[in-house]
Amino acid sequence: MAGRFYEDWKVGDRIEHELRRTVTETDNLLITALTHNPQPLHLDAEAASQSEFGRILVNGVFTFGLMIGVSVGDTTQGVLIANLGYDQVVMPSPVFVGDTLRGETTVAELKDSRSRPQAGIVTFATAC
Repeated sequence: MAGRFYEDWKVGDRIEHELRRTVTETDNLLITALTHNPQPLHLDAEAASQSEFGRILVNGVFTFGLMIGVSVGDTTQGVLIANLGYDQVVMPSPVFVGDTLRGETTVAELKDSRSRPQAGIVTFATAC
């Protein structure tokens, strides 16, 4: 399904995204290297084994980016004017290599745009 225009949404609309992804060691290594994040919990199996998690944690930037990417095809692909921001990012559970992630998005708010009368602002609540 391609993205939807503002007038096609209703508050409470919910989409379970069909695209899923099993996280690999390469995913974690690449995002950690690309973001210059030297956190041993993401890179050092020995150090991570001594943590409360007992193994390497997947970098949260990967989880966040994947969550947004998985939602695009169902929400904004081809119709987005601009992404105005992210209000809150919460990571309630650790993600490990081998975990399969899935996402869902709910329309939390619809608001007419003051600066673009032909457009509106859709606020999504997305969970992964």
